[in-house]
Amino acid sequence: MRDVDNALLHGVGTKTIRRWRRLYQRQGLARGQTHLAPPCPRCDSAPLAGQEYAELLGWYLGDGHISRGRRDVFNLHVVNDATYVELNAHLIALMATVKPHGKPHTRLVPGAVVTTVSWKHWPCLFPQHGAGRKHEHAIVLEQWQRELVEASPPDFLRGLFHSDGSRVRNWATRTVAGEVRRYEYPRWQFVNASEDIIGLCTWALDMADISWRRSAPRVVSVSRRAAVARLDALIGPKR
Repeated sequence: MRDVDNALLHGVGTKTIRRWRRLYQRQGLARGQTHLAPPCPRCDSAPLAGQEYAELLGWYLGDGHISRGRRDVFNLHVVNDATYVELNAHLIALMATVKPHGKPHTRLVPGAVVTTVSWKHWPCLFPQHGAGRKHEHAIVLEQWQRELVEASPPDFLRGLFHSDGSRVRNWATRTVAGEVRRYEYPRWQFVNASEDIIGLCTWALDMADISWRRSAPRVVSVSRRAAVARLDALIGPKR
């Protein structure tokens, strides 16, 4: 059969058929993939990097989503501000650790970087995945996920606050001895439309012994000086 007819029959490019024929037939190379996908921690009882997973779970609940690709392969995407160069590099290493031998890639969108890695087993590790936006359906951690977060609350908080959180400087004025003085103080804020995800954030803050309050319907604020310092030490700066 001619290469062009073979390509038309199988729906691939003629050059692809030609390359396959030359490599496999003429050089005697083994057919099929040359590597195996890593086993699944849920399906195959493979080891799972608990701390890295807890952080990636936070990133996923904040600004992540999963899409379905060809041949039942799923793509985990995390969107992050392009100005945070170190965090975007950290995301690549994080994904490659949770999926051993994974090869995350990035693409630029206006003002942001999308970091993606593919695996058939992402729905196994993130059973919260479903159609529609996260705040439109229940977000409940399974028991094994809760145990991993309970073992590593700082990592989970790092993922949440570095995805859907911000560290800002608030200010207030006060009159002292007849003079108006301005005072500035830092504050961490976590913003999310899902009440379930808000609850997971405050649950982790309680485990880390960090005081918080609801400053708005969708906002959790960490404002007290000692609490801000403790959260700074646990999750590091956004950069």
